[in-house]
Amino acid sequence: MTINRLKSSFAALGIVAAGYSSFAQQAPEKFIDPANMDLTVKPGDDFYNYASGNWIKKNPVPAKETRWGSFNELRDFNIIAVKGLVEEAAGDQSAPAGSVKRRVGDFYTAAMDSTTIDKLGFSPIKADLSRIGKIKNLQGILDEVVFMRTSGIGSPMYGFGVAQDRKNVNKYLPQLSQGGTTLPDRDYYLKDDSRSLKIRDAYFHYISTLFTLTGTKAEEAKQKAETIWKIEKALAEAQLSRLEMRDPYKTYNKFTIADFNETTSNINWVNTLEKLQVKGQDTVMVNSPKFFLSLNTMLSDVSVADWKTYLQWNVLKNAAPNLSTPFVNANFAFTQAQTGQRIQTPRWQRMSQLTDGTIGELLGQLYVAKYFKPEAKARMTELISNLRKAFEIRIKNLEWMSAVTKEKALAKLNAFVPKIGYPEKWKTYEGLNITRSTYFQNIRNAGIWGYTEMISQLGKPVDRNRFGMTPPTVNAYYSPTMNEIVFPAGILQFPFFAPDADDAINYGGIGAVIGHEMSHGFDDSGSQYDQEGNLKNWWTAEDRTKFEEKTKALGEQFDAYTVLDTLHVNGKLTMGENIGDLGGLNAAYTAFKLTKQGQSNEKIDGFSPDQRFFLSWAQVWRGNILPESAAQLIKTDPHSPGPYRTIGAPVNMDAWYEAFEVKPGDKLYKKPEDRIRLW
Repeated sequence: MTINRLKSSFAALGIVAAGYSSFAQQAPEKFIDPANMDLTVKPGDDFYNYASGNWIKKNPVPAKETRWGSFNELRDFNIIAVKGLVEEAAGDQSAPAGSVKRRVGDFYTAAMDSTTIDKLGFSPIKADLSRIGKIKNLQGILDEVVFMRTSGIGSPMYGFGVAQDRKNVNKYLPQLSQGGTTLPDRDYYLKDDSRSLKIRDAYFHYISTLFTLTGTKAEEAKQKAETIWKIEKALAEAQLSRLEMRDPYKTYNKFTIADFNETTSNINWVNTLEKLQVKGQDTVMVNSPKFFLSLNTMLSDVSVADWKTYLQWNVLKNAAPNLSTPFVNANFAFTQAQTGQRIQTPRWQRMSQLTDGTIGELLGQLYVAKYFKPEAKARMTELISNLRKAFEIRIKNLEWMSAVTKEKALAKLNAFVPKIGYPEKWKTYEGLNITRSTYFQNIRNAGIWGYTEMISQLGKPVDRNRFGMTPPTVNAYYSPTMNEIVFPAGILQFPFFAPDADDAINYGGIGAVIGHEMSHGFDDSGSQYDQEGNLKNWWTAEDRTKFEEKTKALGEQFDAYTVLDTLHVNGKLTMGENIGDLGGLNAAYTAFKLTKQGQSNEKIDGFSPDQRFFLSWAQVWRGNILPESAAQLIKTDPHSPGPYRTIGAPVNMDAWYEAFEVKPGDKLYKKPEDRIRLW
């Protein structure tokens, strides 16, 4: 997945190097176990169930989860490792003050002290609610938005951050973005289908409940919910869709601060950016100018009293998971309405994950020291090298691409920077105050520290050593502006990789993952960035047209897949990930065929090398999901559901047809001339 999507979706690709960790997940006796398969199904009719049918039947979604599959098994396994680390740190009071272990232990101890947290009720946010209540004019509203952003309270109204200039990636720019809503996607505000209405009702109840818990009378709380809905619906109407946001040119709008200031009479951006601590900058990036024009109108049309209610709601919703039990329960009830999750995730797990999410490069140092070995990094480096060679072979052999564009594509491929395991230089979190007794303040302090650390990047050289994920994360990503592929330590375990597995297993697992991340550099969005990471065309017009014809066909293939009653996969929204799968699996297969096993026909457990390769791929994507979560992810997730990731790439590969003797008449059969051949 791409780095600029990390906040909107949780990964679908990763790797595991089980044998290189003292904590390595136990590899199975059989890497392809027929007991997990449904051999009564023809692979050419239903490859997903053929490969994983019995496993799917035996592994329903646990009550504390919204879906369950190979990724979830690995994440569940990995979070237990994190639990051991944070509990050990919390119990070691001899750790020196200020040490990594002490700071991790103090944060987790405070987070687990639910007795103290419950006694405090909502007192940690009383001052915030009171301060907002005293605002008297529109400028006070705008100043509070800035204060909330810089103080780690929340990001109401619009988004603000610091990121690379996509056309000059050696420079950081302040960036303004559309925002201000709570529900997962703008469609929940704009559509009136039964699912959207159900979630809308739950949202109204959630708003009313949180206000009531702070002492607001029930009828007044309902009125506040109506006010908040009207404001957020107007903000949603002004937003670009997720599909529009995938266009890197549409969201690239650079203004001088003075010029942008002229577009919004109600917001003085010169003063606002100064209050946001932006200094020495004359330019700002805006992902949706249209949104800010609408926001400017709203600032005149919406009363100060209603904006105050909206800001108080932002305080409440951001604080609720970290307040007393009634707030936490209300927050979960709203989550439950959206996802169908049956019981709340245990507190130890939520707080372990919060520790990772808040001070991940402190916790990461403990994780790496215990669970990540140098041999894993060496093996990963070798595999990445093999996949790069395979990708090069495939580019050179493309029939649809001209020599001129191939040269540029190869230059980009050779410029890929791999990162494995953890950053070379750790964040120290210097200046971040953490104590064992002030959980909520620890969260606020971390928010302030994070903002200060982010804003400090302005005017400095781009830091190319940063990791966009913490070491324990079970995930991987590609960054187009960095032109890098990144594999955190947490994902280097089975089923993606095992040192004693045959090559078919490792190339069908980790090899396809590496190839997937490489392919993001050449997907419909990533392919618009050059070898330096700049948003710049390097294609001939004719080649780009051919590429877009092929992606259109791939989109139509996925559009035809039904997820839930009338809901279909959105082929355009999932395009980048589908290209990643198709290119990645092809590259992995090419690399596999260069190995000794790949060139043999020797069977293991009754399966040929090629069959094992594709079955390895399939078992990565096996899983179950609650219908509520499936419906939500269709709107919000750029990844296709597991069943269609399983088959989406193989049905376009001649090798899969040959491996499983798929013939005309089989349900998944595509004529050779209809098979989509991209990378």
